[in-house]
Amino acid sequence: MRTAHRTCPICDAVCGLRLTLDDAGHVTSVKGDPDDPFSKGYICPKGASLGQLDEDPDRLRVPMIREGDHWREASWEEAFRLVDRGLTRVIETYGRDALAVYFGNPTYHTMAGFMYRQPLTQALNSRNTYSASTIDQIPKHISTGFMFGDPFAIAVPDVDRTDYLLIIGANPLESHGSLCAAPDFHTRLKGLRERGGKVVVVDPRRTRTAAFADEHLPVRPGTDVFLLFGIVNTLLGEDLATVNLEVNGLEELRELAAEFTPEAVERVCGVPAGHVVRLARELAAAPTAAVYTRIGTSTAEFGTLAQWLVDVVNILTGNFDRPGGVMFTRTAALEIFRTGQPFDTGRWHSRVRGLPEALGEFPVATLADEIETPGQGQVRALVSIAGNLVLSAPNGPKLDRVLPGLDFMVCVDPYLNETTKHADVILPPPRIMQMPHYDFLLLIVTVRNYTRFSPQVLPLGPGQLSEAEILARLTLIVSGQGADADPAALDDMILQQILTGAVEAPGSPFAGQDVARLRAELEGDSGPELMLDAMLKLGPYGLSLAKLRDNPNGIDLGPLEPRLKELLNTPSGRVELAAPKLVGDLQRLRERFSGPQPEILLIGRRQLRSNNSWLHNTPALVGGSNRCTLHVNPADVARLGLGEQALVRSAAGEVVVPVEPTDKIMPGVVSLPHGWGHQGSTQRVASGHAGVNANALTDESVIDVLSGNAVFNGVPVSVSPVGSGR
Repeated sequence: MRTAHRTCPICDAVCGLRLTLDDAGHVTSVKGDPDDPFSKGYICPKGASLGQLDEDPDRLRVPMIREGDHWREASWEEAFRLVDRGLTRVIETYGRDALAVYFGNPTYHTMAGFMYRQPLTQALNSRNTYSASTIDQIPKHISTGFMFGDPFAIAVPDVDRTDYLLIIGANPLESHGSLCAAPDFHTRLKGLRERGGKVVVVDPRRTRTAAFADEHLPVRPGTDVFLLFGIVNTLLGEDLATVNLEVNGLEELRELAAEFTPEAVERVCGVPAGHVVRLARELAAAPTAAVYTRIGTSTAEFGTLAQWLVDVVNILTGNFDRPGGVMFTRTAALEIFRTGQPFDTGRWHSRVRGLPEALGEFPVATLADEIETPGQGQVRALVSIAGNLVLSAPNGPKLDRVLPGLDFMVCVDPYLNETTKHADVILPPPRIMQMPHYDFLLLIVTVRNYTRFSPQVLPLGPGQLSEAEILARLTLIVSGQGADADPAALDDMILQQILTGAVEAPGSPFAGQDVARLRAELEGDSGPELMLDAMLKLGPYGLSLAKLRDNPNGIDLGPLEPRLKELLNTPSGRVELAAPKLVGDLQRLRERFSGPQPEILLIGRRQLRSNNSWLHNTPALVGGSNRCTLHVNPADVARLGLGEQALVRSAAGEVVVPVEPTDKIMPGVVSLPHGWGHQGSTQRVASGHAGVNANALTDESVIDVLSGNAVFNGVPVSVSPVGSGR
C-alpha cells in the first residue's frame, strides 16, 4: 500500500485529496487531505469517487476508428495518419475556415488542456473556435473586459472575511463555488454567521444554499438584472454610495438607474420593493459586504448586464478590491493569459448569423448553423476535445443531426458517447492517475492565495500516450507538419515564447536576462511540467516545480490583497461604470420585458453528485437525489393536472420527464438538471440511468447578445400531462 496526494480535478473547488493505492495501482481509499492548507480535509461525494472514475471499465484505452456503423481499435500511428489525411484534405479543398475546434469543460481542469489550447488554435488558423465558455461563463469575461479592460479580472468574494454575503443565482453548497474556488463552502458560510454576519440568497429555487441562508428571496428567472438595477437605484437615490475607486460614468449610471425604481422592478422580478430597498441599505451599512453571482444569472438572456451590475453594486458600496468585499487572487504561476491589450469584442463575425467574436471564439450556439449552411467557409471538419456537445450545447439534438454531415471529425475523449459516436477517430487520453495536475485557470479565482501541484501517480502503460503528446501531435498536424512530427519541438517553441515574453516585457524583473540560461535551469518530466516550472519561476512568489514537489499538500500564499491597479487596463486607466456596449444593451432589456411574459419558465439545477455529463457513468454518483426529474411546485402540479410524468415543450423541442413535486421551487417555474439524456453511448451505467436531455428544450437562436452565451435559464415552456395535446 502507498499514499499519494492529489488535487481533485472534478469541479472548481481544487480540494486536496489523500489517496491510498495497493501494489497493483488500484485506488483503495480516497479521503480529504487534512494537511492541505486550503481545503483542510474536506471532501465531497464526487472526490470520494475518484478511484471509480479513474478505473471506469468503459473508458477507451486505445484509439478507435469508425468504419461505417462499426468501430475498431487502431494503433496511434494509424490513427494520427488518418487524422492527418482527413484534416489536410478539408484544408486543401475548402480552406482553413472549414475547420472548427471545440474545447469542452474538462480542458479547464488539465495541464495539457490549458497549455496546448492556444498553440492548437493558432495552428488551426480558423475563425471557427468554440468552447464551453459560451455555455456558462463568458458573460463574466465580457463584463469585466468592458469595465476593467481585462476579461480575466474576475473578483471573488472574500468569503472568509466578509460580514454580509448576497448570493444571486448560485448554489455554492452544492457547486463548491464556480468562478470562485472555495472548498467546504458550508463551513466558510458557518464561519461568516458565527462572526455575526448575514447570508442572503436570491434564487427561484430553495436550493441547499438558500435553505442554509438567513434569508431566501425567490426571483423570477432571467430578471436578476432588474433586481440589481433596483439596488443601484436605491444606493444612488438615497446617497448610500461610497465609491473609493477612480471611475468614469457615475453620473451616467445614475441617469440609467433612475427608471428602475424598486416599485418598477418589483413588477418584473417579483421581489417586493421593500426588500429591494432593504437589501441596498444592508449592503451599504455592513462593515464589509460582497455580492456573488454565477450560473443562474450568467446563463440568462441578459447575463452580461447582470454580471456588470454585480460589480457595480460592489463598487458603489465601497467593497471592490477590499478585504471582506470582492478581491482578485494573485496566482503563483505567471499569468500568460493576460494580453496587456485593452479588451473589445467583434474583431470578426460568424458567417451565418453575424455574431461577434469574443476572446477569439464564436458562440457554440451557432456551431450547428456553421456546419449545416452551405457556402464559403462552411464548417466541414471538427476537432472536439473533451466535449459532449450533443448533451451540453443549446439544442443538442440539432447538433446530433448535423454532425454526421461533416467530412471529418476527430475527438480527444475517453468515452464513446452521444457526441464522439459521430467521429471518424477517437483519441483517448490516459487515466486521471496517469497525468500530472496543476490548476492554471482555477487558481486565478481561489478565495485565498494558494498553489498545489500533483505529480503523476501511475505510469503510462505500454502503447499509451500522454494527453500532452496527443494535443501536441494534433497541433503539429493542423500546422501542416504531418503525423510524424516531433512533439518536443512544439514544447520547445512554447517554452521559448514564455521565456522570451518575460525577458522582453517592460518592467519585468527578468528583463534583459538570457533566455537560454533560463531554459537550461528548468526542471520537469514532460513539456507541461517544464512550462509550469517556467511560469512558477517567473511568477510573483518566485516558486518552482521543485518547491511544489517538496510541499505535496499545497502551499498557503496568504489572504487576498488589493491588486486592481495592476490589472486595470482600460484606455482611460479608470473603471468604466457605463461602458458603451454595456449601456447599449439596455434598450433590448426594456423591449424584452415591456409586454406579457411567459406563464412557465424552465431553469437548470445543480446536483451535488453531478458535474455536467461526464460523471453519470460512476455507480456511486448515480442515484439518491441525483436524478433527472422535473421539479414542479405542488400548486402548479394541481393546476396543470400533472401525473407521474409531464410533457415539456419549448420553441426548440420537447421531452417527457418524471415529475417531482416540491415546494422548493416557486410557482410558474420548473427545473430540469443539465447533462442527462444518455443515448447511443457505450457507458453502461449512464445508459442505465439515461434521463432526458434538457438542452432539447434550449433554443440556440436565443442568446445573451453581448456575449453570445446560450440561454439555459428562463426558457419559456409549456408543461402538460403526458398524452395531452400530443
